[in-house]
Amino acid sequence: MKFQYYSETDSLYIDLSEKPGVDSTEVAPGVVLDFDAEGQLVGIDIDHASRVVNLSRLEAHALPVADLSFA
Repeated sequence: MKFQYYSETDSLYIDLSEKPGVDSTEVAPGVVLDFDAEGQLVGIDIDHASRVVNLSRLEAHALPVADLSFA
């Protein structure tokens, strides 16, 4: 899973899979879900992210993470 923030557009993309998205659905204003060819959720796009979520903090509990990196 990857979190990608684009400051120029204030958008946050949460990449849930390595599979490419082929279909998208806006589920709330500025929140788009991306699906692969099998209909599985592969990503979440949040426009105006700083208005929706607190971008200054990232917290995770009990995740079985094998690799953690910051870019």
